[in-house]
Amino acid sequence: MLGFLPPVVRGVIAFLLLVVNTLFWCSLVFLLALVKLVLPFAAVRKAIDPVLNGVATAWIACNSGWMRLTQRTKWDVQGIDGLAYRGWYLVNANHQSWVDIFVLQHTMNRRIPLLKFFLKQQLIYVPVIGLAWWALDFPFMARHSKADLRKNPALRGQDRETTRRACEKFALVPTSVMNFAEGTRFTADKHKAQGSPYRHLLKPKSGALALALEAMGAKFQSLIDVTIVYPDGVPSFWDFLCGRTTRVVVRAREVPIPAEFAQGDYVADSVFRGKFHRWLAGLWAFKDAEIDGLLATRTASGDGVHLKP
Repeated sequence: MLGFLPPVVRGVIAFLLLVVNTLFWCSLVFLLALVKLVLPFAAVRKAIDPVLNGVATAWIACNSGWMRLTQRTKWDVQGIDGLAYRGWYLVNANHQSWVDIFVLQHTMNRRIPLLKFFLKQQLIYVPVIGLAWWALDFPFMARHSKADLRKNPALRGQDRETTRRACEKFALVPTSVMNFAEGTRFTADKHKAQGSPYRHLLKPKSGALALALEAMGAKFQSLIDVTIVYPDGVPSFWDFLCGRTTRVVVRAREVPIPAEFAQGDYVADSVFRGKFHRWLAGLWAFKDAEIDGLLATRTASGDGVHLKP
């Protein structure tokens, strides 16, 4: 609707709408979270958590509203039909930009339960939204370097315990546990430094996925593997707000989770860990080939579900 405006003007309008939308819905989140703090009982949590998730879902829906108002992005989405809104999913995606989170929320909102991300511990300090993530029980993970882990192996147990506690809460109401297996956003420099065997992806880190499966057991009905492609170049968040993201391609597929992955010990069992690594490497090889194909046909209109820009 506002696509006729200059990009910078659209960016300012989109940013202001995002801020107002966030402040309004976060005030409700904080109020409900305060009730949980004052009354820390399982029955109270079970009653309030669905309401909190509903508030977050409304925030995402309103974000989709200002995106439609200010942008002319063409959305080419396939694989999201038939997903169950009630249920538990483990969701995995490639990671290139902060925009990825808005893409996932926009395409998956009200199709599957609320996406809850594994976040870097530092993100809890993001004004307003960091506290909202905490109130919504998003797990904050400390990212320890290999050198730190060698000096203090006990640090490995911290993230395991954080994951276990978070997943205990997720098990109370239908939830989609989201993880970027690469652990960080893709850049050419990171790709080169890693010596990644994939053309378009960094090496996947399997720890968070494996620990979520260990903590949730057979609760997850499947893994939703999501591939995000920006055919005209990966946008910055500001580019996205300004409506310079001309096209977004999303492909999702449900992948069965081997039953044994809900029972093994990823940390202590090297054989189990090897099986898990090979399974994830297979998913990553498929994703890399899929990105190749999508980029090769980037001028095609696509046959998927086309969400209104």
